[in-house]
Amino acid sequence: MFQPAERIRREFDLIAPSSGDEWSHNSHYHPYLLRQLPPRLESALDVGCGIGTFSRLLAARADRVVGLDLSPEMIRCARERAAAFLNIDYQVADVLETDLPSAAFDCIASIATLHHMALEPVLMKLKAALKPGGTLLILDLYQGEGISDLPYRALGIPVHHLLRVLRGHQTLPQSAAAQQAWQEHGAGDVYSRVSEVRQIAAAHFPGAQVRKHVLWRYSLVWHQP
Repeated sequence: MFQPAERIRREFDLIAPSSGDEWSHNSHYHPYLLRQLPPRLESALDVGCGIGTFSRLLAARADRVVGLDLSPEMIRCARERAAAFLNIDYQVADVLETDLPSAAFDCIASIATLHHMALEPVLMKLKAALKPGGTLLILDLYQGEGISDLPYRALGIPVHHLLRVLRGHQTLPQSAAAQQAWQEHGAGDVYSRVSEVRQIAAAHFPGAQVRKHVLWRYSLVWHQP
């Protein structure tokens, strides 16, 4: 069962002030996602943009970027960090309740967000907002599937520690409220199985590339014909 939007909003409002642009399991895959895009874009949409780290990367190659997030505090932080980017429009919005324009974006990206909602309906909504020739980029956490998946997921532990050292990663200090919000949020998360993602892709996104990554993430990359 998915968490109510109001609960997610409240949790991420508490988490936002201690969120930073330091290396993370999500940002580790930003270069991979960017390699799936052409050098220049007219418009891009970042769903669940958080503090706007990936939105700003998109803004370096897009004429216009729209970043949506449920949390007003996340959007406030994103706007502060993007003061020099005049081509980013951050909006407090629930993608499920937002009327997205049809065939409007050359790129639609969503990172560690879609596990908060039913996957197939939201993917179909994003598909309708993608221009012909546009690219859909999804990166999210996944649920393991049995014994055969355990060695792959276990490999993430040494890789995680090695990359922390190589990247000089330091965790930003968090308030007690933020730590509690993360704990409560993680306890309520529901992740898709990669096999489910592949089934949805086969049914609605012909030619999509669905990959399982070491740091407990999967990606879906699809180029609209």
